[in-house]
Amino acid sequence: MCGVNSWAQQADSIRISLKNRTKKVSRIPEIKANITPYKPLYMTVGGSGMFNTYSTTPKNTTVVAKDKLLTIVKIYPNPVEDQLNIILSIGKDGTQTTIKIIDLLGNEVATLSNERLNAGEQTKSFVIPNRINPGIYFLRVIAGSESQVKRISVL
Repeated sequence: MCGVNSWAQQADSIRISLKNRTKKVSRIPEIKANITPYKPLYMTVGGSGMFNTYSTTPKNTTVVAKDKLLTIVKIYPNPVEDQLNIILSIGKDGTQTTIKIIDLLGNEVATLSNERLNAGEQTKSFVIPNRINPGIYFLRVIAGSESQVKRISVL
């Protein structure tokens, strides 16, 4: 009779195992600072409007620098080609003021001004000497015992 070939089905010999991988715990660094959280005060007695600031002490909105002898307000144009303008504020009458250009190594390249200035805001214009090569320099302004340094670029 007829021979029946039967194919027996066998179970797979491949085993799949799912293991829970351990997750690497990334530690986010904590920044510890002494910062007071913002807490608005609702309808305080001295406040104006619906919300007042979180501080009940009055704030001084204008900054008065009367103890400062020298404040450089603005240096323009920067980068400079041939003329440099400086707006500075002097705190005391008759203050000896010196304005110098210094290279990156700290060597004095040129002295633009050495004079006594009156109190108040002053606007000074200087012609950059031809002997100064293009590059980065510092402008040192000395008024009395105070000094300020600003970076300028010469084209």
